Amino acid sequence: MEQNAGGRVLEIGAVPSDKSLLAMESLQNARSKSGINLDGPYEYRDFQILKGNANDMTYFEDETFDTVLSNATLEHDKFFWKSIAEIQRITKPGGLIVIAGPGYVKLASERFFASKLLRKVPFLKCITNSTLTFHVHRSPGDYYRFGLQAFEEVFFAGMVDVTVYPLMIPPRIIGYGVKPDKPGAASTR
Repeated sequence: MEQNAGGRVLEIGAVPSDKSLLAMESLQNARSKSGINLDGPYEYRDFQILKGNANDMTYFEDETFDTVLSNATLEHDKFFWKSIAEIQRITKPGGLIVIAGPGYVKLASERFFASKLLRKVPFLKCITNSTLTFHVHRSPGDYYRFGLQAFEEVFFAGMVDVTVYPLMIPPRIIGYGVKPDKPGAASTR
């Protein structure tokens, strides 16, 4: 199922620059674009960024946004599960949630390299039991890395039309899901 971002859009961890997801050309026709950041408030181009913590977004009513985006923020969130609950609360039924961040993933290139190396140096078996990951970067803190299972079963719990996949080296994981129209609808992948 193809998903479209738009309508009322919120970016968690938005920044006042062209690097913000809110500045993407694909969102140029969004009805409204807002962001939230610990450092706000800011105004940039056609969006506003509020000062706030995604752990508690009670200044937004339930089911406010059609699209909620979060890129490379949850690894910096000590209490990411609170932010996930808030993201799901403020997303409208049928709304799109997109989350991305650094993760732990065994990429095909890693498996290939490890198998070639093991033929020559068998005691390096530990390489086949490890994975690359994005470096730790304190800004404001860097607490977590997540696997595909965390994205599928935690970030998108209760969502439908969920798709999660790794990309790049070191691995980044991106996923999206749709908040079901009916409570308790089964997740599909």
